[in-house]
Amino acid sequence: MNAEGTSTPVIVLRRLSVLIVILGLLGGVAWAVTTLVRDSGSAAPATTSAAPLKVLRIVFPEGFTRDEMATQISDVNRIAEQTRHVTPKLSPGRYLELTASSKFPGRFAGDGKRRTLEGFLFPATYEFTKHTTTERLVRDQLDAFRENWSQVNMRYARSKNLTPWDVLIIASMIEKEVAAPEERALVSSVIYNRLKARMPLGIDATIRYGLRIPPTEPLHESQLNDPSPYNTRLHLGLPPGPISNPGLASMLAAADPRHTKYLYYVRKPDKEHHAFFTNKADFDAYQARHGY
Repeated sequence: MNAEGTSTPVIVLRRLSVLIVILGLLGGVAWAVTTLVRDSGSAAPATTSAAPLKVLRIVFPEGFTRDEMATQISDVNRIAEQTRHVTPKLSPGRYLELTASSKFPGRFAGDGKRRTLEGFLFPATYEFTKHTTTERLVRDQLDAFRENWSQVNMRYARSKNLTPWDVLIIASMIEKEVAAPEERALVSSVIYNRLKARMPLGIDATIRYGLRIPPTEPLHESQLNDPSPYNTRLHLGLPPGPISNPGLASMLAAADPRHTKYLYYVRKPDKEHHAFFTNKADFDAYQARHGY
């Protein structure tokens, strides 16, 4: 026995065991290093991920007609090609084709008639990529219409014997007539009051729509007397259908007008606001005073 009290054979055995363990560990490290080098040499090169699609946007302002929306598609396509180097699939011609005749308005109106989608192409900002189809854009607009129309309370309009179709038509007229947001409910009240009094609505925006006259051109006497069903100077009641695609604010105003006795309104000299009147004498005097 040595000074630590351990026999020499035992010490030899322990040293031999430690040597075996060390050799085993060294062998494992060498295997791992060899495997790592082999795997590194044979690994397939990393693939680069595809570049994300460019997201573009198209804005349809409130009150645009389907024709104006088709023009907007054409303009946005040109900008996308020139500035973003993207060629969209959206087609103005296909847009007009898809929106020219649909069962959707007939289901909404409850009479089953096929009509254009005028009034149902909800104005908003829509995102698209180069792969977005025109069909997809139209579906997105109809989905947006359903979502927004669900917020319209028809209780007051129904009390005046107006249907959802009637209210949508009124909303489309409000959208074309009103520039100042606070006047939507006032113009709506004039329309309700005139319908109740069985007076012609006399809204020239309907004549322009029916005869396709842009707002930049004056209306001539022959056009004011044209027998178009959209001539609300000649025909009582509402025009046959919407004359634009209204936003939610105009829909809400069309369903719930301000309660007034106004029967007339005329645009003020600032070209933005209107003056409202309960009688024709005051209406005529205002026009004469401002040289209309």
